Amino acid sequence: MNFQTIPPIDGANSYLDLAFRKARERGIERDLKGNWLQKIRQKECLKIDTITGTIIAKLDKTLQTLPGLKDLAPFYIKLMILTLNYPLYKQSCASIPWAIKKIRYLQKDYINKINHTTENSRIKQISNEFYGRISSVLKQINNNLKYLEESRRIMKTYPDIKEMYTVCIYGFPNVGKTTLLNKLTGTTAKVAPYAFTTLTINSGHLKINNQTIQILDVPGTLARQEKMNLIELQADLVLKELANIIIYVFDISEYGGYSTKKQEQLLQNLKKDKKVLIYISKSDLVDQTTLENIKHRHYDLKSLKEEIGKEIEKDTPSQN
Repeated sequence: MNFQTIPPIDGANSYLDLAFRKARERGIERDLKGNWLQKIRQKECLKIDTITGTIIAKLDKTLQTLPGLKDLAPFYIKLMILTLNYPLYKQSCASIPWAIKKIRYLQKDYINKINHTTENSRIKQISNEFYGRISSVLKQINNNLKYLEESRRIMKTYPDIKEMYTVCIYGFPNVGKTTLLNKLTGTTAKVAPYAFTTLTINSGHLKINNQTIQILDVPGTLARQEKMNLIELQADLVLKELANIIIYVFDISEYGGYSTKKQEQLLQNLKKDKKVLIYISKSDLVDQTTLENIKHRHYDLKSLKEEIGKEIEKDTPSQN
């Protein structure tokens, strides 16, 4: 699901302005025939049909462009639960078919009233009643439309994640995770010399052993399980739900602002659940003695790819 392509969602006033403008234009263009009563009826019914058709078309398009909850992968549902008011999102989506059904009923009801009325003033009154009822319906769902637009802006930050073999790059903020992603996959994700540059999940792809795998650079963590912010919760979800392997970026220079001890603690927690490969970043900022004293087995770019390839072979069912 490519959430970046969801178009903006307008509010009630925008729907009404567009519908009434189109109704006026249709009324001018149409050459009406018959006696005065027939012409008045045709004109008012045409306005009602145009308003109804315009609003329903826009509402239906909005509904079609929103992600269908039944079709989303479990990861995205959990991501929505983390980042949105999920019950309100579902309620807001449901408000659209309710409004469409209500508007169609009003269209049929008020056209029937017009066609059974013989007084000019009464026809005008019926039309105005219809406009008021339509406006009321849209205003009833206006807060839902606003929340859907708010949700769209949040969902626009979601990555386009595939269901495939996945490697996650993880570690504290500003240790060099995004730089590693760019080196491995050739992507050009934003990097900067300060923490929390990565505010969402960056993704890239790499071909190993004739298999394309997905590599995700998740936002940095502060390793505070009980006080995770929204960004950290998303990163934690990616690790639990998607990662086949974790590349842990270890900044032994400590220039990122995090001590070796704190980074060590986070590493030990990771090893409990997943296969972890260690990549030493910013090695050019420390002396040779420090590099030689690293106690963990670690990998450079070439050996990272080789080790990932070995893990893929282990996880790939034998063809024999």
